[in-house]
Amino acid sequence: MMQKRIAIFGSTGSIGRQALDVIAANPGLFSVEVLTAMQNDELLVQQAKQFQPNIVVIGDEGRYTKVKEALSGTDCKVFAGENAIEEVAAMDCYDMMLAAIVGFAGLKPTLQAVEQGKAVALANKETLVVAGDIVMKKAIEKRVPIIPVDSEHSAIFQCLVGENLNPIDKIILTASGGPFLGKKPNFLVNVKRDHALQHPNWNMGAKITIDSATLMNKGLEMIEAKWLFDLRPDQIQVLVHPQSIIHSMVQFEDGSIKAQMGVPDMKLPIQYALAFPNRLQNKFPRYDFRKPNTLAFEEPDIKTFRNLALATEALHRGGNLPCILNAANEIAVFAFLRNRVGFLDMTDVVERTMARIPFIAQPTLDEYFETDANAREFAATLIHL
Repeated sequence: MMQKRIAIFGSTGSIGRQALDVIAANPGLFSVEVLTAMQNDELLVQQAKQFQPNIVVIGDEGRYTKVKEALSGTDCKVFAGENAIEEVAAMDCYDMMLAAIVGFAGLKPTLQAVEQGKAVALANKETLVVAGDIVMKKAIEKRVPIIPVDSEHSAIFQCLVGENLNPIDKIILTASGGPFLGKKPNFLVNVKRDHALQHPNWNMGAKITIDSATLMNKGLEMIEAKWLFDLRPDQIQVLVHPQSIIHSMVQFEDGSIKAQMGVPDMKLPIQYALAFPNRLQNKFPRYDFRKPNTLAFEEPDIKTFRNLALATEALHRGGNLPCILNAANEIAVFAFLRNRVGFLDMTDVVERTMARIPFIAQPTLDEYFETDANAREFAATLIHL
């Protein structure tokens, strides 16, 4: 395997930090060419000093001087601003982008990477939720591989290797159920931020942890899967699997089911995406079948966790509705993390925004950006942000 030059967009987040651990363990296979962060300048500087990238970008322009001065003794080129993140994505100084920027903000850089013919390890599901039709069309046109990093989509991807000619009957996305599995609205109405951030199985960033607690994360993953694997909505099923050992499954038209299994550890799908098609030796924890354990499955409770039902509606209707869903959810989660809105109120914000913003069946890229802005503005008025 020749050494790959990796650009990590969102290096200070959970995925970015774990990716750097993978790269540090395989210095002969990967080099770090680009690191970007929005606000965490101190960690970005630490990472840059350790990995000596060619380019460092801090999204918050007010922190540029601090980063520039801290890296003055290195060869790192330092840029600032959201436009700079997009411009660096269009440069020809790396082989693969790890798209790990959280939320809608990851769309523009990822599109730039695809436009430049760069391979993308995709950890930012919102890119495909918002504009999957445009992104995947461009990836096919440019012959760009998009390799999923999400554990569920990585599992599906791994199950499909070598199965190009075999039609899929359906895919089964597994969900842990989050910290409130089995709870009812009379309990959830009192849930606070700190409680919701305590995921039973996975160590993730705050945004995705809250999305997991509301089951919105699984809804977003359904929409992402539609575009990644060219599926119809009726081919996508969700099952709650509290142990998080089976990360997802594919059922083929002959009835055979393939599952990808392992302990809950994001470093495995990160490493798989960076090294694909190779599997690298590592010291990650292994699942031991000799230890007694029950692998259980159940239907998700969409009456209590209505976000999954709203996401399913967006999946089936398509158009700009997933974009509206995502924008409203980002505003709602932002407010919840600042104790400005209740746990169950987040779903009400999403539902009301979906009902208010005009539906567009076949949006252009500009209409996606306009939809996102309008949905955010309306959702914010519901919370009085």
